[in-house]
Amino acid sequence: MKVWKKVLWLWLAALTAEAASEQRQQGPIVLDGHFIQGGMVLGTAPKGTQLTLNGKALRLTGDGRFVFGFGRDEPLSHQLSWHRPGQSGQMAITINKRKYDIQKINGVASKYVNPDPNVDARIKEDNRKLAAARKRDENLGYFLQPFIWPAEGRLSGVYGSQRIFNGEPRNPHYGLDLSAPTGAPVYAPAGGLVTLVEPDMYFSGGTLIVDHGYGLSSTFIHLSKIEVKAGQRVEQGDLIARVGATGRVTGPHLDWRVNWFSTRLDPQLLVPPRSDTQKRK
Repeated sequence: MKVWKKVLWLWLAALTAEAASEQRQQGPIVLDGHFIQGGMVLGTAPKGTQLTLNGKALRLTGDGRFVFGFGRDEPLSHQLSWHRPGQSGQMAITINKRKYDIQKINGVASKYVNPDPNVDARIKEDNRKLAAARKRDENLGYFLQPFIWPAEGRLSGVYGSQRIFNGEPRNPHYGLDLSAPTGAPVYAPAGGLVTLVEPDMYFSGGTLIVDHGYGLSSTFIHLSKIEVKAGQRVEQGDLIARVGATGRVTGPHLDWRVNWFSTRLDPQLLVPPRSDTQKRK
């Protein structure tokens, strides 16, 4: 086994232990999830409760369920406030800080670091479409489902990692990369509504977004084929796309990303651990 694989597996094991799901309760509020940068939290509150997280209103289902998450570099202290007739309160939330894999690479040709200025308008339009899809707040309860892995393959990229080319930091990696051959199936990790289908975005190539409800969405990129249409409802385990090498990539793989609105979460915290056999595929 290669040394880098051993290091990666040890790092993942440490992450799993550090980010074990916790449950917290104060008054009528119960929270369950990963209280760590990149983590997602599910909550329950009595019917009719009004909630805000750091001053931002949270939307609840009819039976008082809700979701929120923390970004890669999120502050470690947060405040959840709640109010219902005759009663109100506040809940301090402290999350754990994470360490990320940072690689420094020098001597990289400029054409491989910065995109051609002539495609700026195309990139901005791509980003507008992505932001609009992730801004949606669909009345769907699929966000409550335990997620499954969307594809088989070797884990080749993790959330939060970052490269520094020629001393210039690049954007962190916000997805989970699974190496697999072109054409390998991609399945819905949870049910949802297809809100974006784009066959050829500049950076991400074939791009698909499935909205799981209440701001939680999955993005699948570098796809060779998309098997669903915008506006289509999908269920967990449905075939939705095929792995590819489209966009700016060096080889075929699935890049799976999860957002709570514009907040980028770690997909690996939403799925169960895989066996060593699955990791080596």
